[in-house]
Amino acid sequence: MRSRPSLVLALALALAASGGATAAAAPTESPSEPAATRLADPRPCAGKPGFTCSFLTVPLDHRRPGAGSLRLQVATADNAGAPKGVLLFLTGGPGQPGVPFADGIAARMPELAKNYRLVMIDQRGTGEFGAIDCPRLQAEVGSGDIEPPTPEAVAECAGVLGDRRHYFTTEQTVGDLDLLRRALGVRQMTVDGVSYGTMTGASYAVRYPQHVSRLVLDSVLPHVDPQGDDMLYLTGLRATARVLRDACEAAPACGFDPAADLAWLARNRKDAVLIWDMLVTYEFLDPTYRDAGALPNGWGDAVAAIHEARHGDPARLDRLLRILNSGGDDVTRYSSGLHIATICGDGHFPWGTSETPVALRGAALERTRERLPSRATWPFTADTAVGNGFIQECLRWPWARHTAEPHRTAISVPVLLLNGDRDLSTPLEWAWEELRNAPRGKLVVVKGASHSVQNRERGTQGREAVYRFLNG
Repeated sequence: MRSRPSLVLALALALAASGGATAAAAPTESPSEPAATRLADPRPCAGKPGFTCSFLTVPLDHRRPGAGSLRLQVATADNAGAPKGVLLFLTGGPGQPGVPFADGIAARMPELAKNYRLVMIDQRGTGEFGAIDCPRLQAEVGSGDIEPPTPEAVAECAGVLGDRRHYFTTEQTVGDLDLLRRALGVRQMTVDGVSYGTMTGASYAVRYPQHVSRLVLDSVLPHVDPQGDDMLYLTGLRATARVLRDACEAAPACGFDPAADLAWLARNRKDAVLIWDMLVTYEFLDPTYRDAGALPNGWGDAVAAIHEARHGDPARLDRLLRILNSGGDDVTRYSSGLHIATICGDGHFPWGTSETPVALRGAALERTRERLPSRATWPFTADTAVGNGFIQECLRWPWARHTAEPHRTAISVPVLLLNGDRDLSTPLEWAWEELRNAPRGKLVVVKGASHSVQNRERGTQGREAVYRFLNG
C-alpha cells in the first residue's frame, strides 16, 4: 500500500552510509475550537515556484469538534482561475505527506497542471509540521509495510501517541478534506488518489458525492474489505506468482517457474516475510523484476535472485535483502507512526478490529494461521500471512476506537481506476474488486507497470487515460 517515496534513499543506503530519521514535532493541538474554515498564513512554498503554502485548522476529532485541533499544511497552485477548477491530489502510505511532492506532480502531469488548480495536503500526522515521530519504529520499518517491527517499537509508538491514537484514521482525514474544500471556496473538486490515497479519495467520494466531480484511483486499495482479509494481504501473496511468472515469460523467457522457486524458499528459509517485503520494494526500482542493471554492479534481477537461491546460491538474494531492507526513512517524508495508527484503527483483522482486547487477539490469530488453506497464500504460507507487518504491529497496538464504516459502499461519481499488472503493493486484483463498487467506473490496466502509475509509469498509457478522463 506504500508509495515508497524514499526508495532512492534505500538505494543510497546500499551504496554509502546513511543517517536515521529526522525528528519532527508531534501534531500541534490546542484546547480551543478550530478557527473559521480558511487557509491561514499564506506564503510561497519554499523551492516550489507557482505554489502557495498555508495552514488549515481542523478538529482533532470531527465527532467532538471542541476537543482540540490540528494545523495541516496545504500547497495550492497559484492559478486560482484554472478553467477546470480544483484537482486535489492525495498521496499514499498512510504516512506520506503531500506538500513536498506538489511540484513533482505538476511537472509529471503538465496537462493537468495547466487546466486544474493542483492542491496537495499534508494529511494529519504527516509532513514537516505535523509528522508523528516514533523514532524506534521509524528506524526499524520506515515506509515499509510488510517487515514487522519489534514489540518494543510498537510499544514506544503507542506511548508517543497516547490517547491521540484514536484520531488518525481515514474517517477523520475525510472530514479534513471537506474542510479543505470549504476553505478553498469550491462546491466540487476533482480528486486523484494514489495507493492509500485511493482509499482516502474513494471514502471521501462515498461520504460527500455531491462535492466530487470526478475521481481517479491509481494503484487501488479498496475502500471496503467485505472479506476481512486485506490486512492478511492474501491477495498480494497470491498475486506474486502471477507477477513473477509474467515477468519470466517476457522475452527472452526464463525457462523456469519463479513461483515454484519462491514457494520452495518460503518453505525452506526462515525469512519468507523479508523476501516478500523485498519483492514489494523491488518493484519501485524495476517493474520487469529481471533487470540486473537496476542496481549498481549488476545486483538487480529479483527473478534470478530467487532462482539462484532455490538452487543453492543465495548470494544475490541475500544482497537484495540487505540493500532493500526497510527502515530509516525521514519522518517528514513518511511517518511510520501515522501509518500504524491508521492501519490499526481502520483495519479488519483475524481478531476483529482495534476495539478487540489485546489479550484475545493472539488466540484468534493462531486459529486463522491453522485454518488458512495453502491455496489462500501460495506461493507463500500461512506463516508468511500472519507474520506480515500489518498483522504483527496491530496485534500489540493498544485498544483504539475503530473508524466508522461508510454508510454506503457504492461510489456514485465517475471513476477512472488505473493499475499496473506488475504491482505487488496494491495488486491488480484489488482494482477489479473496487471496480465492482463503482457503477460509473472504468479500469485501465497498464501492462508492465508496477505501483503508482501516474508517478512511475515508463510509458504514457496511464497518464493519457487520465488526461482523456479529466480534460475531455
